[in-house]
Amino acid sequence: MNWSIKHFKELNTNELYDIFTVRISTFVMEQNCHYQDADGKDIKAYHIQARNEKNELVAYARILPPGVSYPDVSIGRVLSIAAVRNTGAGKELMRKAMLFIKEKWGAVPVCISAQCYLIKFYESFGFVCQGEEYFEDDIPHIQMLFA
Repeated sequence: MNWSIKHFKELNTNELYDIFTVRISTFVMEQNCHYQDADGKDIKAYHIQARNEKNELVAYARILPPGVSYPDVSIGRVLSIAAVRNTGAGKELMRKAMLFIKEKWGAVPVCISAQCYLIKFYESFGFVCQGEEYFEDDIPHIQMLFA
């Protein structure tokens, strides 16, 4: 896989189109969840992408600077397409995101809003549940913190 991390202003139109396509496919279509994906945060974000040998976007996340979603740096819209699930692509995505954060901001806390079925996945990276479970777009979530 070919990995890249770009700020929004560095993305070309094809990359941006691919990002919105996989996010809609994953979060809206697969999870049957209707929500406003274009939330204004993308323009402040760094976008981490993995592309296969056909240059198809297969894994993605956005990294938000402190103060955009939370007082801390945050990672969101974490996904891998069905074809690469259970191959380690998601773990590599998170490793690369966490490394980027450390290089960009140092050893800082990272906050996420995790879908509850992924708690163990995020715990494997050192995230700890904070507070109570809540529903976001009719899907159980919990805030998690890496400190």
